[in-house]
Amino acid sequence: MKKNEKIAEQKDNGIAESGYAAIGGQDLLTEMQEELAGITLVPDRIKIPAGGGTAFELQGEGDETEIVKEIVGVILYHHPAYALYHDRYNGGNNPPDCGSYDGEMGIGDPGGECATCPYNQFGSGEGAGKRCKNRRQLYVLQEGELFPVVFSLPVGSLQPFIRYLKIQLTKGRRLSQVVTRISLKKATNSGGVAYSQAVFTYDRLLSPAERKAIEPILAQVKEYAGNLSIDVMRDDDEKVCVDAETGEIIVPLT
Repeated sequence: MKKNEKIAEQKDNGIAESGYAAIGGQDLLTEMQEELAGITLVPDRIKIPAGGGTAFELQGEGDETEIVKEIVGVILYHHPAYALYHDRYNGGNNPPDCGSYDGEMGIGDPGGECATCPYNQFGSGEGAGKRCKNRRQLYVLQEGELFPVVFSLPVGSLQPFIRYLKIQLTKGRRLSQVVTRISLKKATNSGGVAYSQAVFTYDRLLSPAERKAIEPILAQVKEYAGNLSIDVMRDDDEKVCVDAETGEIIVPLT
């Protein structure tokens, strides 16, 4: 029986609670760990589209792709995802020359402290941008799921995220305690180039039962993030041109 079918059955029988509490009081995580012995699952990645697109592409069952206007879920965890390529990135699976998942210490060439790295300064890249692309990785758990999806936020979407984070912290709410709606809007940089910018909206506060239910998943996500290598910091988009101001993909290379 699939996990979602098991959750649905328990709801019908009045066993499970509503919302995220539906995954509590079950042995699903233990069962999953037994099934995945010796296997490491990589969370599905959701890309922010180029050129001002306002819809996400989700991986459906099999090879199907689902187009959605909004992602609703709990941002369990987030951290920096810095990536530096000494040569222009032209796609493929090559890891960056240097990367960081904490925004403090880089691993690779040149490595060392990110704050003082010359490649992490404005003006080191094209135009006024940085050579090192400062993205942020978000792990979002949707209701009825046991595995989060991953957003890699480019530079042009960082400020909206930071503003949203500040508002929630000001109200005494951590992101892992609330349901967030993530959508897209078309924005334009100073050069008149359109790009897609993430929009974050507060939906509701999780109940105590829901918070308790997702604690094991949150712990697993933190463990996964703490063991990341710089390979996962690479840009998954093949043959791209990155806007120096926003870090957005703007023109496919021929």
